Amino acid sequence: MSTADPVLLLLTTCPDQASAERIATTLVGERLAACVTRLDGAHSTYRWQGQVTTDAELQLLVKTTASRIDAAMARLLELHPYELPECIAVETRAGLPAYLDWIRAQTREDIV
Repeated sequence: MSTADPVLLLLTTCPDQASAERIATTLVGERLAACVTRLDGAHSTYRWQGQVTTDAELQLLVKTTASRIDAAMARLLELHPYELPECIAVETRAGLPAYLDWIRAQTREDIV
């Protein structure tokens, strides 16, 4: 069994390009994420404050590690315009080993 830091995919949505760019750039710049993929054209339907709402959003796929997830989520909450943003992390079960190692290397805290 590997003792390597597990790689996680953190999911969130944003209401616009500006907030998505700000979050993506900050998380990668601060080594809280190796990569953030922005998917335009998402539509979310949800219940909020007693009403069913549908909004156009951008889906963010944040690639990070278990050792950086708490800091990444805390920073996301600081930057996010929503009162209660989507913030769900799932652990990868498999992946190209070299890519997973690249994520680990890009999110190491000891690299300046």
